[in-house]
Amino acid sequence: MNLRLSRRRALVLAACALSLSAAQAALKPGDAAPSFAAEAALGGKTFRFQLTEALAKGPVVLYFFPKAFTQGCTVEAHLFAEASERFAALGATVVGVSGDNIDTLKRFSVEACRDKFAVAGANPKTIEDYDARSSWRADMADRISYVIAKDGKIVFTHHGSDPEAHVTRTLQAVEQLAKPAR
Repeated sequence: MNLRLSRRRALVLAACALSLSAAQAALKPGDAAPSFAAEAALGGKTFRFQLTEALAKGPVVLYFFPKAFTQGCTVEAHLFAEASERFAALGATVVGVSGDNIDTLKRFSVEACRDKFAVAGANPKTIEDYDARSSWRADMADRISYVIAKDGKIVFTHHGSDPEAHVTRTLQAVEQLAKPAR
């Protein structure tokens, strides 16, 4: 087994360790996305993120992650950063959400998100509203991603430990959403 493959497997296993299954409670396509506002960071600068404002511009990819600077969450942030131009070309806003404090998220927005997308600090109510609470720590989010259409409805949900799958599958969902209706 080559070193690169071993490293990739180690990263996926680390992500698995941080994300326990709570998919049975996830919001489903057609559900209204709970509105929320939170302190967020982009490029190390803080601002007030409001879901309603983001949706006025287009669809939103809202991905919950357990903890900034852990292996799986850092890999996921890097992958979302690499795909950010593709999401933007489709009119979508990507926002990562965790229970981390804003000082941690300011650094994470620069180092892991590479100044490409915002990360927001969610309170326990927001995490609960999105059925994203970790089953092993109430103050942490689980790894779950949502695509929310401009009308505020959930159009796609993905729950799982593989960070790459979250990026790939949410991008596919946004591409489908961008296709003209026939």
